[in-house]
Amino acid sequence: MWVAPGRINLIGEHTDYNDGFVLPIALPHAVRVAAARRDDGVLRVRSRQQPGVTEVPVRDLEPGAVTGWAAYVAGVVWALREAGHDVGGFDLEVDGDVPLGAGLSSSAALESATALAVTELSGLDVDRFALARLAQRAENDFVGMPCGIMDQSASLLSREGHALLLDTRTLETAHIPFDLAPAGLTLLVVDTRAPHRLVDGEYAARRAACHKAAEVLGVPALRDLTDVPIDLPDELLRRVRHVVTENRRVLATAELLRAGDLPAIGPLLTASHESLRDDYEVTVPELDAAVEALLAAGALGARMTGGGFGGCVIALVAAAEVERCAAAVREAFARNGFIAPECFTATAAAGARRER
Repeated sequence: MWVAPGRINLIGEHTDYNDGFVLPIALPHAVRVAAARRDDGVLRVRSRQQPGVTEVPVRDLEPGAVTGWAAYVAGVVWALREAGHDVGGFDLEVDGDVPLGAGLSSSAALESATALAVTELSGLDVDRFALARLAQRAENDFVGMPCGIMDQSASLLSREGHALLLDTRTLETAHIPFDLAPAGLTLLVVDTRAPHRLVDGEYAARRAACHKAAEVLGVPALRDLTDVPIDLPDELLRRVRHVVTENRRVLATAELLRAGDLPAIGPLLTASHESLRDDYEVTVPELDAAVEALLAAGALGARMTGGGFGGCVIALVAAAEVERCAAAVREAFARNGFIAPECFTATAAAGARRER
């Protein structure tokens, strides 16, 4: 049995595919994969949360051969084989409690647990940075979702009680202490339950705009910009401005955490949301309503987390104010006719591992 966590990104949204900086934590919520080798070259996958069984010979794996949730599993096996690793057939049973469609990277957790299971049972020595790249390729090329490297890295590399500062260009990492309880603070998560769909083109459009801007500006990636240029069309300018300022916010947040000044990260979280709303245009009414309600109820900072277009909001709140802030969000959603949100608190959990 192998287990891999979902993740919450504290700050650093849409920077990973621009070679920038991100600062996620692993969640206690995780995906578990029970695995056994088969000698007939067949990949057989089933889930305790989804009906049906997927069976396919591993030699027949190629993009499009498997669809739905099982594509994330099959894609990892495909990516390993494409990288030249000798991977045969497996029985895999999936279970987990990472909320689906909430932007908490249930897909990356599934990929990471699968990657650990398949490589260990195959006797392969693949380091976790390489596994993250392979899992990313599975999602990019097999599933068709052009995600960056953050989610898989957070699931595979995180440490309990720490945030993971990741340079997505070099894959250099630093584990930054992230323990809010001694400061009387809590990380409140609001699952807005607004549908979170990224493969429908909006995410890809943002990524394409960033790459176009980098080409126009003559830099390898937007990470290489230190200032916001002014000689771009308005839409590209706003996309670039978000990435440049978000990278600054990530590094500033990491420094505040290192210094133990936890309350001071609140305004950076809020500024990140405003940038994602106004410059990157990836929020939806539910996300904005949640942030507004949390701040009005006394949260020190709040922002959407994940790719946007639905999903979750996080807020830095005083531990004594958790219920009041959650109630404020529920009331705001009721007033607006939204589906009732789910609220829970989160701590920084351990990364992927063998459970037994």
